[in-house]
Amino acid sequence: MLYIEPQDALIDVERDIRIDGLEPGEVVTVSSRSPRGGGVAWTSRIRVAADAGGTVSLRRDAPLDGSYEGPHPMGLCWSQVPETEGARELFPADVLQPIATAVTVARGTGERWEQTFIQRLAAPGVRREEVRDEGLVGTLFHPEGPGPHPAIMILNGSGGGINEPRAALWASHGFTAFALGYFKAPGLSPYISNTPLEYFETGLRWLRRGQRPLGGFVAIAGQSRGGELVMLLGSRFPELVDAVLGYVPSAVVNCAQNACDPALGREGHAWLHEGRGIPHIWGGNREASWEPWDSGPEPRRHSAALLTSLRDPAAVERARIPVERIRGPVLLLSASDDGAWPSTVYCEMIKERLAQHRHPYPVEHHEYPGGGHSILFPHVPTTQLTYRHPVSGRTSTTGGTPPINAQADAHSWRAALAFTRKAGRDHLSRNTPT
Repeated sequence: MLYIEPQDALIDVERDIRIDGLEPGEVVTVSSRSPRGGGVAWTSRIRVAADAGGTVSLRRDAPLDGSYEGPHPMGLCWSQVPETEGARELFPADVLQPIATAVTVARGTGERWEQTFIQRLAAPGVRREEVRDEGLVGTLFHPEGPGPHPAIMILNGSGGGINEPRAALWASHGFTAFALGYFKAPGLSPYISNTPLEYFETGLRWLRRGQRPLGGFVAIAGQSRGGELVMLLGSRFPELVDAVLGYVPSAVVNCAQNACDPALGREGHAWLHEGRGIPHIWGGNREASWEPWDSGPEPRRHSAALLTSLRDPAAVERARIPVERIRGPVLLLSASDDGAWPSTVYCEMIKERLAQHRHPYPVEHHEYPGGGHSILFPHVPTTQLTYRHPVSGRTSTTGGTPPINAQADAHSWRAALAFTRKAGRDHLSRNTPT
């Protein structure tokens, strides 16, 4: 028989998948199938042998062959590949709907056993609310219960859009989570070029005023260009930000790059403040070159070009984000094989600057050796390492390998939750009268 426990839980909950009633040493085929975003099914398959007692545990037993190597309790999930080549959407359009994964055990006798387990982004009681106030375009997720709750703003990277899956999961863990779109979202520009920071200031003030977070605590979390953005927002609006979570962030302001308006070019400004472009590292840079990206071997690594921009110390200094102005703890998550940009180098630069200025709040850096640019949360497929950028259409690699990226997904999420909960408690303690 096939056993999966728990059968219905949040997506970040590890499952125990076991099989018993087999013959000692019997080899069975175990496969999974999950309909995901866009109606595309993702699948995985392994062959595994029973032990002397006729049992299989995916936590204990390494496959003989198949989609992954080594014992992994959730290997059937992170090793999945799409049935439609090039598909990347991992989540349903309605994030309140669960992902159902059918697991099948096929014996050589022709007998088949099947169980389905449910992964949820949104816990029961989480509420979704579209936000179209004050020019803001986003989605607010409310945790179950009356509150008040600590709050977190979620910002996407150069793919744009509204990161509802991540916000729904944060709300499932007790945070009022505001996924704010800033381009490539309804009614907004399709490009990152010339995005005003005042838009995010409005969003932070709106979140504080309308939701009245517990103890006034608001964290901000961003991935990639969103990671660069949260460093900027924490330093430009320190009175509005109480903790910063940078997923593969940047230490310097970058130009519009692959998400640019073609009419303005990739070396145009990504960010504006008070109507002026924020100086970026490509401006007047004597060493920066797109050649390693434009002419590099396939799959191309965008990071190869961005490393050239760091060779001009004067340009680096002009573009450095003044992270020392952040008034709260900082979490940095990076990967040594990041194909999009040198996130580990950037994180070391951020740490160095904070140390130089004796930053009075905790600073955590978790680097994932051999990992790639895409760090999400646990138990989702990590197999799509090469992709076409959703704005520029150019093909590149995010780097890493599926098993290492899966490890980064799992560890980073635990670290992010622990960091933000502690930051909220510390903030409440500092601001509660004795």
